[in-house]
Amino acid sequence: MRRVPLVLLTLLAVAPIAAQVPRAEYAARQDSLAASMSDGVLIALGGHEPVEDFLSFYPAPSFFYLTGVTEPDAVLVMVKRRAVVALTLFVQPRDPAREAWTGTRLGTDGMKRTTGIPSRTIDQLLPTLDSLLATGGTLSVIGDLSGNGFTTRDEQFVESLQHDHPNMRVVEANPLVEHLRMRHSASELALERKAIDITLRAQHDAISSIHPGVNEFEIQALIDYTFRRNGADRPSFSTIVGSGPNSTALHYTANDRFMQAGDVVVMDIGASYRGYAADVTRTVPVSGTFTPEQRAVYQVVRDAQHAAELTAKLGVTSAEMDEAASKALSAGLARLGLIESVDGAYDSGSAGCRRRVAAGCSELSLFYIHALGHAIGLEVHDPTSFIIAAGNTFTLEPGIYVRPTVLDELPDTPRNKAMIAKLRPAVQRYANIGVRIEDDYFVTDAGVEWISRGPREASEIEQMMRTRASVPAARDSSIVNWYRQTDPGIR
Repeated sequence: MRRVPLVLLTLLAVAPIAAQVPRAEYAARQDSLAASMSDGVLIALGGHEPVEDFLSFYPAPSFFYLTGVTEPDAVLVMVKRRAVVALTLFVQPRDPAREAWTGTRLGTDGMKRTTGIPSRTIDQLLPTLDSLLATGGTLSVIGDLSGNGFTTRDEQFVESLQHDHPNMRVVEANPLVEHLRMRHSASELALERKAIDITLRAQHDAISSIHPGVNEFEIQALIDYTFRRNGADRPSFSTIVGSGPNSTALHYTANDRFMQAGDVVVMDIGASYRGYAADVTRTVPVSGTFTPEQRAVYQVVRDAQHAAELTAKLGVTSAEMDEAASKALSAGLARLGLIESVDGAYDSGSAGCRRRVAAGCSELSLFYIHALGHAIGLEVHDPTSFIIAAGNTFTLEPGIYVRPTVLDELPDTPRNKAMIAKLRPAVQRYANIGVRIEDDYFVTDAGVEWISRGPREASEIEQMMRTRASVPAARDSSIVNWYRQTDPGIR
């Protein structure tokens, strides 16, 4: 396959290219993509500049993967004809008046020097595509085409092209790039390792600052501060700090409750470094020591994670890891009386059922409400192959969440009534205890490596909390008191 200069269409952000990934690696990714596509025109849409310039812009992950470009309103165009491939980047031109507000742009010359790809201004994109698609053919598109019930700007752009070129065939090419993204290079792993290191530092600082009376938002502020102070771009997802009853909500992000003695707090956090995401969760006792009930639930979750880790080997599927973790969770919850038996079942009714056993919906589904883990990379939930292979990066995050109302939400059936009578004492005993433990793993030819190496055994967490400061850091008590008075729902 031979490459010649032509058109690379990308809408990019106002920031320099990440230097850690060599230019040759981006070229290799482009070549791999070209080899997987048929003859025709491909466009990779990089994302649009926010309407308000005080809002942050982040490039579309697949576009960034192919180019390393972080400026908004940029597009990569790839043309393939009989094994000859031509690339062109379309970018915003230099505009001193605009740059006074948003920062310096690279422009076409700077983009060419930085990426090695011939570049043109974005206003030439449509005329170029009109010329390339004048006789029809195939247009492959990498961009935001999911819609989720709404028409995205990328979809509007493609629909406009289709209207002007009715003989054109449109093919969604996102899966082609997502397949390439599943196998991470050494340079990508180095960036992800840095993101994980920063995340672990933030977890350490957060755990060291937790005391009764501290608000969740104080810990969130410390976490996000630690991210940026250590060079992270931003959180890779909304920071989760859930204490007491909030620990039982999977994606709780309000982060506005004052922690109380006797609570546990779930901190699910991740830094994004040069575009690459980490995702690490720790659950700790606000008082510094787990109660017997908290420790019991914690150990069930840790045992499940350990079972999944023992199963995680080259060639193993995510389903096999999930089965190992689920068996450990079921056995543990049966010992605690939170489920009747490892194969206990209930009637789920119209609510649906996440996990099934022979007799119906698994009782484990009452307390384990999510998947075991996910791939990580340019997105915190990255494309996954579902089979462990060298170059993969993924998380394992079993969790148990004992919501006090969980039994009251079940359909009123004879089987459920009998089960509820048996389980209610245990649910009351363990109510408002949520535990999630999440770690990040890299896969090499030698096997699976635990990367997020921080304290996670119950005894390690307690030891770490014994070394924290005896008094929380100084804060403006007038603001805290005002917050309590203006929102009586906050305790």
